[in-house]
Amino acid sequence: MNIDLTGKVALVTGAASAMGLGFATARMLGRAGAIVVLTDIAGDEVSARAAELQAEGVQAIAHRHDVTSADDWGMVVGDTIKQFGRLDILVNNAGIAMLHRIEVLDLPQWQRQIDINLTSIFLGCKPAMAQMRVQGSGAIINLSSIAGLVGIPGASAYAASKGGVRLLTKALALECAGEGIRINSVHPGVIWTEMQQVAIRDNPAQYDIINASIPMQKMGEPDDIAAMITFLASDQAKYITGAEFVVDGGVTAQ
Repeated sequence: MNIDLTGKVALVTGAASAMGLGFATARMLGRAGAIVVLTDIAGDEVSARAAELQAEGVQAIAHRHDVTSADDWGMVVGDTIKQFGRLDILVNNAGIAMLHRIEVLDLPQWQRQIDINLTSIFLGCKPAMAQMRVQGSGAIINLSSIAGLVGIPGASAYAASKGGVRLLTKALALECAGEGIRINSVHPGVIWTEMQQVAIRDNPAQYDIINASIPMQKMGEPDDIAAMITFLASDQAKYITGAEFVVDGGVTAQ
């Protein structure tokens, strides 16, 4: 399937990690022709990622962006519109995983998990949807997780945040379904990101254990998620909204 996003403007949060889902998505959107705005709280790193895309011929810029700040969201969306005149695609990818059993999970940890993974999407969708309503079109893709679909011990705060993303996505999709705006969620399984690589270095035996637990016998790659997001951002998905897309190698089919 040949996806052409020429003339589209995309904003991708959490795009600083070279091995992360955000950067893989920004790169794939850019290679499909989109102008890409990369954001992350790690300002120097996200600027380096934008420079990498520019070296490939992609039109890309970067912003330091705290996704839990309404003011930062206003700045980033406002600057995008000022520079490029529109916002066609928003990918709410920024997130953290604080995996603790409830007996050791404290309230500040719980709140930080909810703020970064869930409240940030509320804060981002407000200005993005306002601009997309002016345009009469747009696509928003929110990153949830298989932890937003099934219970995982020791992931209560993470699961609550990602389950919230799933239903926030559906509610917002219904609010704007008749206005040319589509909103969907993507639910990755275990993906071979930098976070996973660090965890495996600390506990190498886990690599084989994790792969054995996946029906396809291997972890996914960032581009597997980026491909789904790119499809949902494109006109190929023009009749899809309020839906959830699981990319997990069969884990939740068990």
